[in-house]
Amino acid sequence: MSNFLSEVKDITRIERTAMHSHIQGLGLDDFLEPRNVSQGMVGQKSARKAAGLIVRLIKQGKIAGRGILIAGQPGTGKTALAMAMSHELGEQTPFTSISGSELFSLEMSKTEALTQVIRKSIGIRVKEMAEVLEGEVVEIRIERPESLEGVRKGKITLKTTDMDSMYEIGNKMMDQLSELGITSGDVISIQKAGGKVSKLGRSYSRSKDYDILTSNVSD
Repeated sequence: MSNFLSEVKDITRIERTAMHSHIQGLGLDDFLEPRNVSQGMVGQKSARKAAGLIVRLIKQGKIAGRGILIAGQPGTGKTALAMAMSHELGEQTPFTSISGSELFSLEMSKTEALTQVIRKSIGIRVKEMAEVLEGEVVEIRIERPESLEGVRKGKITLKTTDMDSMYEIGNKMMDQLSELGITSGDVISIQKAGGKVSKLGRSYSRSKDYDILTSNVSD
């Protein structure tokens, strides 16, 4: 029985999405006057004009637009109007639709169901700030223990445009340096938070080891 219910819910969701897939906007002109047939919208001229006014106020930063109540009888175009407003606000405004019958038929609490829907409807960008050390490897010094129970100790000296600095490194960073084949003269970056090491290339002073010194090169 539960499998049958899940199939019915999936079919309902697909039909609802397809029903409004043709809507691309509110169908208004520059003066917020609704066109007869435009951007997939037909009729409801007063509601479209009011929605267009709200969208313009949001774009101008005069209102936040956190919550807008659209009321009406079933089949009057409330979902279509909401989708059109999301298109008008831009790609960064997601649109998520759910009906009351879906909330009651899901095999989870109503709070959890609403939480999942709200998460899908959050349109924010998260910028991650990471502190990175970048420089030329001057020396890598690893002291290996004499016994198996001992602990490796490592230090790395990085040369930057300002100074040479020495840092202590742990076992994971030692393994990364070994896997990447980091040697003196390589330019690397190290994330302070996670300790991830990236090889950026060779320094200019060491690049001569790989340069072609003559134009007379035979095949």
